[in-house]
Parts: sequence; structure tokens; C-alpha cells
Amino acid sequence: MVSKWAGILTVTVLLSLGGCATMSGDECVTSDWQMIGFEDGSRGYGAERLGEHRKACAKHGVTPDLQAYRAGREEGLRDFCQPSRGYNLGARGGHYNGVCSAEMEVEFLDAYRAGYHLHELQANVNSATYQINANRRELERNQDLIREKEALLIATETTVQDRILLLADLKDLSERNGQLETEILILVDDRARHEEQLANYQASVANFGY
Repeated sequence: MVSKWAGILTVTVLLSLGGCATMSGDECVTSDWQMIGFEDGSRGYGAERLGEHRKACAKHGVTPDLQAYRAGREEGLRDFCQPSRGYNLGARGGHYNGVCSAEMEVEFLDAYRAGYHLHELQANVNSATYQINANRRELERNQDLIREKEALLIATETTVQDRILLLADLKDLSERNGQLETEILILVDDRARHEEQLANYQASVANFGY
């Protein structure tokens, strides 16, 4: 059954970023602690989240309503601990904080692991693509350097000693370009393999109903 709070996910708290407080003074004073608990539960936060709120609000002389918060968080966790939410969390590469109850966790974790495997397969494709592009950019830079050094090599003002150094540089750049071209070929094959694995897994996971 869809939770009565599911349509009321208006942000009433500031998400913690690094060492930032979870709530402002105004939020501590005016917030509905049951809704805050629901929102924290529906986001999969651990129980320590309440301690962060307590610390933030203590600076403003406000104490959280523990009973209301816990009631809301329990309902939020029931919303969070659905297999579809676990799958989506894993597919985003998100971290599971072990907050689901024993009776809900088995299916949630199965779905989470399926989603996380999808995330890993997609990351393999992305990593190969990133490295291919990086190698191609380096290859282009080296080609520009080769043209510059070749121009200097035949310039009348270039000394014999400079020509020796330029020839050494050109040799190194040519060897590096050969390495880059070989790496690109290997990476393209790797990416094709990763893409096939990803496509096959996406087809199989579609049958899971997540």
C-alpha cells in the first residue's frame, strides 16, 4: 500500500554535506518531526541521523520529538525497503546502510545487488570510453608536437645539436603514438565486450520486474 506520506516529500531538512548541520534554526523550531523521520527513513538513513539532527538543533535550544521521529522513520523505512528501491539504489551505485528489517531485507538486498551489478557493468563501459577518449586526445596532442618539431627540424636556424635533440623527441613521440594506437584498439575491443555484457544483463534483469 502506498504510504500516506509518499506524496509529502517536500524537503524540510537540509541534507548534510560534509560537516554541515542537517537543519537550520528555523527548521528545528517549525519542522514536523514525524515527517522528518519519514523522510530520513525513505532515504535510507541510519539511526544515527537523529543524533545529527539533535546536535544541529541543540545549538538553537530545540530537542527533537523522539517518538514522532521514530514513528515517521519506521513508516519511511517500509517505503524505502521495497525491492524496486533497492534495485534503483544499487543501479546508482548508492550505499546501503543496513536499515531494513529482517523480513524485508532479503528481497531488498537481492534487488540491491542486481542493481549494483548493473552499475558495475555500466562503469566498465564508461571507464573504457573515458580511457579511449583520453588516449585519442593525447594522440592528437602528440601529432601537433610532431608537426612542430618536424618544422623546427628543417628550419635553417636550427643548430646541429638541436636537430639531434629534435630527432630524439620525434622518436619518443612516434613510439608513444604507437603505444596509444595499440591501447586504443585493445580498449575498443574491451568496451565492445563490456557493452555486450551490459546489454545481456539489462535484458535478463528486465524479467525481475524491478
